[in-house]
Amino acid sequence: MIAVDTNLLVHAHRADSPWHSAAYACLEILGEREWGIPWPCLHEFLAIVTHPRIFSPPSSVEDACKAIDGWLLAPGLRLLAEPDGYWKTLSRVLRFSKVAGPKVHDARIAALCVSHGVSELWSADRDFSRFPQLRIRNPLLPRK
Repeated sequence: MIAVDTNLLVHAHRADSPWHSAAYACLEILGEREWGIPWPCLHEFLAIVTHPRIFSPPSSVEDACKAIDGWLLAPGLRLLAEPDGYWKTLSRVLRFSKVAGPKVHDARIAALCVSHGVSELWSADRDFSRFPQLRIRNPLLPRK
């Protein structure tokens, strides 16, 4: 299963993003295959696209919710939440990566992906390289 990080969702939603077309196409490629979005990524998506200091104008809450509603219609989409035993995975990821502070958010996403057997996280965030338990791919860049 492929999981999608916040930045791909933001780029796919915001038509003013230079990566909009590529990110939108990435979500379309996932189509009916099984794919996932970690819950924290949806929360972060809402916080980012509706923030007036990040986007001018920001997306309305209504438009942001409509975007999520659209993704939720994808037949293969699974929302990734904390399963039983999640703490053990998160603590292992935190200890191995030695992240702290704001990077704990990324560790949480990595641990959710590991817990759900995600084979690859699509993200434009290089910070995920701190988590070797998870294969990361930036689908917005050409493959080497």
